Amino acid sequence: MPPRRRQQFTQENVEQQLQQIHLLDPSSTSENLEQLGPIIKQIHTNRQQEAYLRAVKQLIDSKDAEIEQICADNYQEFIGSVSTLFTIKSYTTNLRETITSLDQSVAQVGQGLVEKKRALLKSKKTAANLDEGIDTLQASLRILDVVNRVGEMIEEGKYWSALRSLEDIESMPPTSLSQTPLFQHLLSSLPSLRSQIKDAVTATMKQWLLDIRNVSAQVGQLALEAMDSRTRRWRSRRDKDPMLKLNRVGSAVESVTYEKIDHNVLDNDALKVDFTDLYQCIHIYTALDALDDLRKSYQADRKAQSDLIIQDILQLSQLFSVTQEIVGFFIIETHVLNTTGSFRSERDVEELWDALLGRLSSAVDRALSRETDADSYLRVKEGLIAFVMTLETYSYSTTSLHSFIIVLFERYVSLLEKQFGRHLESIISQDDCLPMFIETELERDSVLDTVWLTNSEREQLLESPLPVNFPWSQGFYLCCQDIRSFVQNFYQFLEGVSQHHRNIDDLLSKSLENLLTKHIAENMARRAEATSNLSQLAQIITNLEHFEVACTELERSLTSIRSSQRGGTIRVNASTAFAAALRRALARVYNSITSKLDEFDGFSQYDWTPTSRANRPSQYLDELVNWLTTVVDTLVIKEEYKDQAYQSAVEYLAENLMEFLTGRSIPMLNEFAIHNILIDVDFLEDEFKQAGRPQLMSAFAELRAVASIVLNSNVQQFLNPAIRQNAYGGIRPKRLQAMLEKLARFGGQCRDAPSRERGERRRKEAEAIGKIYPAETR
Repeated sequence: MPPRRRQQFTQENVEQQLQQIHLLDPSSTSENLEQLGPIIKQIHTNRQQEAYLRAVKQLIDSKDAEIEQICADNYQEFIGSVSTLFTIKSYTTNLRETITSLDQSVAQVGQGLVEKKRALLKSKKTAANLDEGIDTLQASLRILDVVNRVGEMIEEGKYWSALRSLEDIESMPPTSLSQTPLFQHLLSSLPSLRSQIKDAVTATMKQWLLDIRNVSAQVGQLALEAMDSRTRRWRSRRDKDPMLKLNRVGSAVESVTYEKIDHNVLDNDALKVDFTDLYQCIHIYTALDALDDLRKSYQADRKAQSDLIIQDILQLSQLFSVTQEIVGFFIIETHVLNTTGSFRSERDVEELWDALLGRLSSAVDRALSRETDADSYLRVKEGLIAFVMTLETYSYSTTSLHSFIIVLFERYVSLLEKQFGRHLESIISQDDCLPMFIETELERDSVLDTVWLTNSEREQLLESPLPVNFPWSQGFYLCCQDIRSFVQNFYQFLEGVSQHHRNIDDLLSKSLENLLTKHIAENMARRAEATSNLSQLAQIITNLEHFEVACTELERSLTSIRSSQRGGTIRVNASTAFAAALRRALARVYNSITSKLDEFDGFSQYDWTPTSRANRPSQYLDELVNWLTTVVDTLVIKEEYKDQAYQSAVEYLAENLMEFLTGRSIPMLNEFAIHNILIDVDFLEDEFKQAGRPQLMSAFAELRAVASIVLNSNVQQFLNPAIRQNAYGGIRPKRLQAMLEKLARFGGQCRDAPSRERGERRRKEAEAIGKIYPAETR
């Protein structure tokens, strides 16, 4: 096998390959030095070929003879081969020259490429360092930008985003930057940034606390207005349905029937309370694991705000605004409690509620201590009840405030009693004591609906034709009107208050008894005692009679008067006081009549030692009887009271006559004077019999009996105990003794013997009576 011929490379091939080489491609980021390798390898191959040719030449030169021989044998082929060799030689020469030139060029190019390669590697290393530096710088810049954005986010209020950014920095995977001092410094500054976030979000919450304090009053106002609307709707419904009468707002019945209207006092057209700042603060503190600190700070701040709601001195005019603020305060607390999970505890809120409720009660108590107007207590109660009912809907305990309201109620009743007491006294003192005149049916119905009467009297007055004079005066009507107003005001205070009803009924009973007894009955009795006008006294008596009936009727009607309270029977024990006042008024009538009798001077005209018996009664008796019957019969009082008036007047006359006969004012008298007195008594008896009052004669029984003993000389019979007990039981021995002494005294000063003997006998009879009955008095 002939040897493998090496590949021949012509100059054109080499030049063509060199032209295809692009060491630096403008579109490439790296050099094309790899393409230069094959060319250099080809050049090296050509150099080997040149050596080979030189060896061939030597071989040719050394074997010319052989060649010539061969050529001779192969002349034609040899000629062709020689020709080829010469051609090859020519090519070889050219190739040598080309290779030499190319070697020089390649050497130059190679040296440049090496230098360029060296510079390129250096540049690449520098570029790599720069890239690494740029990457590190860019990472640092990104972190610095994040840190800078944290500050901006804090200023913009994006606290959670700022906190998340800090967490992102901490959670970065390890890089070359992680070991740099800058990164370590940034990590060491993160707690400070968290502190800034904490301080900023805390400041935001502090501002929010200030804002909600400013809107608490408005929240409370809206809640109170909503409760007032609910109360009005319930009252309207209750007035239409008697079965709902005993149920107040907030009761089970009202709560079931309440048509709830969704109205969020924290989010409505008038007001929107945003809790975002609080929620954000809670979220941030939770992330920072510092929620307990926020709880304590929030509780302290809210307590400080609650302390500012009520000042040391509370004006009653400020009560409504204070209750508005308290209501708003705890509505907000309820919302926070319900929407923040475990952030707020019910105990903390209850502590604030109990403390604020105690301060409110104390402040109101101090403010009311200077008040003497019952209406002030009523206004305070209205404000407190609205406050209580509103917060009861938010499940706050109001037991202590209800107890405080009951304490205020007792004071209110005391002031109300004094207020109505003064007014009732004014009515009594200014009463004209004339029958109440009514002209229209409307007036009649209004009066009859106000006063308390028996059913029979009411029906009788309704049937009476108009105009009509009612038996009572204007004072009775106005007093009844005041009593009704008192009861209404009494129960008005209790509207919405829940308490033990029997205690309230007892308090009403005592108050009504005081008003009726001390301010009406006693004042009417005093006015009666200060009045001498018999017609006015008669009207006072009629009023007292109607008041006595009104007490009984009032007890029956109180159950229907009270609006929303349950209880037992209410007793009004004032009838006895009016009965006593009636007796005093009647006594004043009797005293007035008897005092008028004293004005008749007939008693002073008597001759107590006349020389003969009179044949007719004393002249003054006609005038006296006419006056007495006229006055008594015209009094607008009951017949029984007229009988008592006659009885009192006759007894007074009898007592006066007896006083003349047996008293010390007349030192002596004779039998004719006694006969004359009996004639007057007979006249009076006849007059009263004709007037249809024969029962009045019993007033003269003792006078007739004493006169009979003296005139009939029956003293010895009187001295007999058995006879005295049966026949003379109504005679007082002292009076008989005094009459006998006067007769004895008259006989002792007479000059005729018979008279003196009668006088002595009378003296002994008087002494005998004095010895037997020494202890008896007139």
